[in-house]
Amino acid sequence: MDYDTISARDFGQGLRGLGLNLLCRDLRREAAFLTDVFGMAAHRVSDAFAIMTLGGDLFQLHGDIAFATHPLHGLLPEARPRGAGLELRLYDCDPDAACARAAAHPDATILHPPTDKAGHGLREAVILSPEGYAWVPSRPLG
Repeated sequence: MDYDTISARDFGQGLRGLGLNLLCRDLRREAAFLTDVFGMAAHRVSDAFAIMTLGGDLFQLHGDIAFATHPLHGLLPEARPRGAGLELRLYDCDPDAACARAAAHPDATILHPPTDKAGHGLREAVILSPEGYAWVPSRPLG
């Protein structure tokens, strides 16, 4: 699939497995943050929609404008971060490098610095995105 040129219909019909869609007040800001801090690729970025990829995985960002008639729209908080209770784990993403980039990024909040978690064998950190989603870059301990 060529994510930069595929039609919305063909994209939708080509999706398989589990899908992830994050709703954003400022989609362009969130996409730029994910690209800058985690090295994701952003495709078809507009105020309403973006396809995000990391390795062979993809997910979608949708702006509030795209969800104006969706039943979830009325449940969205106006002023609070949206990601409370959701942890998005990025395996094989260096937490030290991600935190270094996050520290230099004006929209990042490092909630928990890189730490070795011997119990489950990972080094991980927690970084909040502009929309309040908790992104957890992690790598296996060596």
